[in-house]
Amino acid sequence: MDLDFTDAELQRYSRHILLQEVGAIGQARLRAARVLVVGAGGLGSPLALYLAAAGVGTLGLVDDDRLELSNLQRQVAHDMTRLGQNKAASVAEALARLNPEVRVEVHDRHLDAAAAEALIPRYDLVCDGTDNFDTRYLVGDACHLLGRTLVTASVLRFEGQLSVFKSHAGHAFPCHRCLHPAPPPPGLVPSCSEAGVLGAVTGVMGTLQATEVLKEILGIGESLAGRLLLWDALDARFRTIRLKRDPACPLCGEQPRIRDLSAHDGAALAPACSVP
Repeated sequence: MDLDFTDAELQRYSRHILLQEVGAIGQARLRAARVLVVGAGGLGSPLALYLAAAGVGTLGLVDDDRLELSNLQRQVAHDMTRLGQNKAASVAEALARLNPEVRVEVHDRHLDAAAAEALIPRYDLVCDGTDNFDTRYLVGDACHLLGRTLVTASVLRFEGQLSVFKSHAGHAFPCHRCLHPAPPPPGLVPSCSEAGVLGAVTGVMGTLQATEVLKEILGIGESLAGRLLLWDALDARFRTIRLKRDPACPLCGEQPRIRDLSAHDGAALAPACSVP
């Protein structure tokens, strides 16, 4: 591991290096890490900003959506000057101004099954901040099948959820389908464009998501793998629920029925905000 830091890096990351749990070795781990962020909207904005600020060496941004005025209420990595621009490219501009030492790889494309199979193995860890069930299930299935840890968050109205899935690491960990085996019927759960969302809620959940990513890279603290964090902003209340692996799970169970991503052909990314 390369522990050679420039004077500028030592100054930039000094507050990290002072932490016993991080130090120079931890900062070197962050610099060597490659993280894929799926969705450059309400969750992806604070997530990517804090990962870049922390010195994560390579960030991949996947999003084919274009920036609209209604996005700016919560998608804080963007601004008025970039309306109409691809969101991944827009976030990349913000990250370059924040920390030019971080390499940003922009993927302006739909995240379908082929894209997931091509992109996910190129990164160490995947973050999901998308806003539709099709893409969420695609990312969850792909991370399990391709052996990558998934840090996922979601928001709606005044509530947020957060968890870490690493079922590829063994039967001790549940996968995303252990929690919800299949997506709900279309129209049952409203989207943010239908039900609304308090902008600051996406900021809190995206920041919590970034914190879990950093913990996973550094190998510190207690992982959220096997747990689901729930936040109700109106009640100012956090709850944590234990998740158990389902032996009958179609993805990670004793007799899995999902062995590839063929069922996801045609799934597309739409990352304005997110649904639980």
